[in-house]
Amino acid sequence: FFHDSVSMNTAEVLRSALACLALVPRFVVAALVLWLLDFLCVRKRVLVRARERSADADVDDPPLCVSDSDRMFSVASLRAVWHGHWLDALKAARVGHTAPNSEVVRPADARRCRILEYARGARPLVAFGRLMSRYADVADALLVYIEEAHPSDGWASSDAPYQIPRHRCLEERLRAARLMELEAPPGCPVVADSMENTANAEYGAYFDRLYIVQDGKVVYQGGRGPEGYRISELRDWLDEYRGRLCQKKDTVVTHV
Repeated sequence: FFHDSVSMNTAEVLRSALACLALVPRFVVAALVLWLLDFLCVRKRVLVRARERSADADVDDPPLCVSDSDRMFSVASLRAVWHGHWLDALKAARVGHTAPNSEVVRPADARRCRILEYARGARPLVAFGRLMSRYADVADALLVYIEEAHPSDGWASSDAPYQIPRHRCLEERLRAARLMELEAPPGCPVVADSMENTANAEYGAYFDRLYIVQDGKVVYQGGRGPEGYRISELRDWLDEYRGRLCQKKDTVVTHV
């Protein structure tokens, strides 16, 4: 038993070390970009180009917004970027694999439950994101509120609708999740990640990310937000899924 425990610990250390080595180049590039964005001339040029691309791209995808007063290169921002890369590298959720059934908490009564409890039969479950009302007939959604990406006492953002500090206890996180409930689409449940950040770690959801879970498996995994957050990709997947459902119904009717 002791030998197996040592072997497992050694494997975990090696895995973490390899992940760390793989992340260093990406982190250095991200840090360089943040440093350049602190020059307002560079930031404005980047934002103008991003808005031009957004105008030509899909209207469902959120535009890139950064206030001139926000500092991009700081100890807090570097910690946040590294944290996001680290969670992404070690996440358990992978397309085609079993979806992690992470523990979450309901804001209304602090009752603990599991993400997959919100899946209904074979219907796709859009996890961590809002579901557009036009797809409510074929899929369900679950908004999972995780740790703050831009806490007021960390890498703060003046563009954030609420100034929320880092959560020090579950009640503080649930209080913030109730604010998200106010903006959630009708019929879309909201839950909060536990203070162990289990859902965030298992899904690599920091800063934000979109998933679709069906029949207990991950069938769609979006890129890391904000740059990889593509609602249009989610919409395309649901459109294709709806098309397959319609084909099946037409086939059944023709057969009868």
